[in-house]
Amino acid sequence: MKRYWLIITLSAAICIVASVAVLRGWESLAVSALHNLRTKIETDKKSEGAEEENQQPIVALTFDDGPIPGCTDTLLEGLRERGVCATFFLLGVNIDGNEELVKKMVAEGHLLGTHTQNHVNLPLLPLDEAMEQVTLTADKIETLTGQEVEYVRPPYGEWNETLEKNIRQIPVGWSVDSRDWALQNTDAVTERVMNEVEDGDIILLHDCYDTSVEAAFRIIDELKERGFRLVTVDQLLDA
Repeated sequence: MKRYWLIITLSAAICIVASVAVLRGWESLAVSALHNLRTKIETDKKSEGAEEENQQPIVALTFDDGPIPGCTDTLLEGLRERGVCATFFLLGVNIDGNEELVKKMVAEGHLLGTHTQNHVNLPLLPLDEAMEQVTLTADKIETLTGQEVEYVRPPYGEWNETLEKNIRQIPVGWSVDSRDWALQNTDAVTERVMNEVEDGDIILLHDCYDTSVEAAFRIIDELKERGFRLVTVDQLLDA
């Protein structure tokens, strides 16, 4: 409030100076003063907007196992309508034949990561096979989108020190497990997530079930009502 009174007072003073300047033929001084005032007000508004955004609780929605024609299309449409970007961990086997969906994800601002080629338990494989499972999908994504894949979602959340040392992608787990694959019930999935979610959480969902897609829309709408801001994994980790 004090800042607004200061701006008002400053505005009045500058207007007086500008008026005098015009009367005396100092038009350039008047224009400069008014420009400086406008810049000051716009800068303050941007600063206040950034402060308010930084104070919001944030969460990241993540979707595994896609892309799946039908489910993923519907999900992308709903995310676009809600102005939300999510993170998709893709299976290489599901990229084949659905390349346009992958390109669409990136075009609409979503973050893509690898979820291996065949949804395998990485620590149970020989190292060279485990690395190939991760890189095959990453290479497909990079070839289609031109963007480097920086993150991996290990199937079943299984990871170890050997993989950490040899795979360049950063492993991303989750802090809220919707268990949508087991529940396959929109109400139950929504309730489970909303009962657990807190600031800074990473929510695990899948874009291969209609019930999960509908639950995702409900979760987004309820999170927004609670004042949450929805971001991608990289944005959450950088916050």
